[in-house]
Amino acid sequence: MSRAERTLEIRTPEGVAFSIALAGPFRRCMALMVDLVLTSAASSALAAGAHALAPLSADMALALSMLVYFSLSLGYHVLFEWRANGRTPGKKIFRLRVMDEKGLPLTFFQVAVRNLLRPVDQLPVFYMVGGLAILAGKKAMRLGDLAARTVVAVEPDVAEPNVAALLPDKYNSLSAQPLLVARLRQRATQEQADLALDAVLARDLLDPDARVRVFAQLAQGLKGLVAFPEEAVEGLSDERFVTNAVRSLFTAPSRSGGAAGEGK
Repeated sequence: MSRAERTLEIRTPEGVAFSIALAGPFRRCMALMVDLVLTSAASSALAAGAHALAPLSADMALALSMLVYFSLSLGYHVLFEWRANGRTPGKKIFRLRVMDEKGLPLTFFQVAVRNLLRPVDQLPVFYMVGGLAILAGKKAMRLGDLAARTVVAVEPDVAEPNVAALLPDKYNSLSAQPLLVARLRQRATQEQADLALDAVLARDLLDPDARVRVFAQLAQGLKGLVAFPEEAVEGLSDERFVTNAVRSLFTAPSRSGGAAGEGK
């Protein structure tokens, strides 16, 4: 496998394995260029205000301008990576996302560490150290990624599956809660949705014990995102809950509030 085609293999405790494509230096560089344009524009606008102090103190105006630039360049990446699920605007355009190297939820500590080390990766000019680290390492990690145990993944550009055709049983008890379903769609990551879909489609291939464990873990994670009322989940097994959640995640909501996917 070439350096440009590196993937990260992740295996859950239940034995479910999946692979994630890792971003190479060129794609990361293109995303970074977009982010640099945005931060430079914002910095210039804020620096113009700082220069208003020049008649009073040129040194103060210069110091304030530098402080604004470094605070914005660091805060921009931290804010978007933490609040936008690992995606800055540049990363979103090029379908990249920062994630934990083991597939766990990204923590604020990881986001802060990888960005605090960004100046080191920039040495001696334009991320030469970081670029060489990405090329040399098996997981395409710059120094900030190595310290934070994060990777930059390429999000697949695939069409949504026809869940109605794959799961012909159309009744979904969650569809009676459209606002909560919308919240679930907003909060669930692409990895959570894809893993749940894969589990539902491959459930008959799992041995009984593994099947119970896999769906118990998936249900726990999805229920932690949104608290559905008792009447929506009463009597549902973990597997049935995950199946209903998959239908809700991958099927456009019905305007009439009926079962998702009906009439399509």
